[in-house]
Amino acid sequence: MTRAETPLRAIVFDLDDTLVDQVTASGAAVVAWAATLGVTGPDVPGRWAALSERHYARYQLREITFSGQRRERVREFLGAELSDAEADGLFAGYLERYEAGWTVFGDAIPALRRVRAAGLTAAVLTNGDEGQQRRKLDRLGLAPEIDLMVASSSLPAGKPDPRAYRHVVDLLGVAAGAALMVGDSLVRDVRGALAAGLPAVLLDRFDAHPTTDVRRIRTLDELTF
Repeated sequence: MTRAETPLRAIVFDLDDTLVDQVTASGAAVVAWAATLGVTGPDVPGRWAALSERHYARYQLREITFSGQRRERVREFLGAELSDAEADGLFAGYLERYEAGWTVFGDAIPALRRVRAAGLTAAVLTNGDEGQQRRKLDRLGLAPEIDLMVASSSLPAGKPDPRAYRHVVDLLGVAAGAALMVGDSLVRDVRGALAAGLPAVLLDRFDAHPTTDVRRIRTLDELTF
């Protein structure tokens, strides 16, 4: 039987910027936090996002620790020599604002409920710290809608490492071709999943990849399975 003919048994969602609006929360938080440190300007959200992406990728490869990537983000953003304690204290000001800004996309819970109504398992595979991601699910009312969450902090490496996808399908007890991956990152959620044998759908909310060769949707309302 080919992968296209394999009946689906599970839908595996990314979390940040797929079910939860992480970009908006992070952008608003860093603007407010940076202003308290005298750092302002239109480039603040973009600079923070770019260095966060870079250092978080290093954490996913286990080059640095989860706390270490936070410290490096603060040091580089502020261009300052900071002790670990100083960097942790400064990051806490951002983190408080970031977590307060978490919101769920309006199409997320309806999509999760359609998955279960179709007799499928609803799972989440997220590149994040398990404790923080579980708080996110609980606070936003997503936890009751999900059967399984796997966070990369419990894995040898995060997406797009093939081991991340293999781990989640092993926990689900399904073949790779029976679990559809849905996420907003072309590299981490789609290319990586396809390379690991999972079918995948790109959630392109902001039309960043209009000419991609992969299956693409603009909202979770368009998700079919």
